[in-house]
Amino acid sequence: MWAPTGVTVSSTLEAILADDYLGDVAALSIEDVRARRAECKDIETGLSYLRRLVQGRLDVVAAEQGRRSDGGEGDDLEGLISRLPDLLAGSTRTEGTGRLPSSIGTGTVDDALQDELDGIITDSRLGQPGELTDDELREAAASLAAFEQKVSGHRRSLFDRIDALEAELTRRYKSGEASVDSLLS
Repeated sequence: MWAPTGVTVSSTLEAILADDYLGDVAALSIEDVRARRAECKDIETGLSYLRRLVQGRLDVVAAEQGRRSDGGEGDDLEGLISRLPDLLAGSTRTEGTGRLPSSIGTGTVDDALQDELDGIITDSRLGQPGELTDDELREAAASLAAFEQKVSGHRRSLFDRIDALEAELTRRYKSGEASVDSLLS
């Protein structure tokens, strides 16, 4: 049920996160700069979606821990589903970069990271939180929190790349190396 440590990300995300991904960004063609920016944004959207999945699982685990500490009765699946709107509403505002999503959707969700999340605790196990032991809940909470930090770190790195690519595009437009007309042709 628990994820092995050291699960790697896909080769695409690994390549984007590599120190040499941008290389000499000024030497890239404008098409390459735009393509890399689009690729980074798509992967970031996928990581954002994955992060929301992690936060939802964390909310369910925390609610079950709270229910147990308060001595409440366990939920069946129907009871859990009826409480989900309240459980998930608690994490609608979190600290972060303050960036609004540039697109709506799931983007490209990294399969290795999705597998790692599922390895921590699957939706089916989470659907019956009363069947988890206290130790399993604690371990799931700790693993999910660590995984959320990992995903957030990847997102921050992608934002750095997106910012650098957008700065290069801005530089080219300001210097006249690129023109808005080139977007239309």
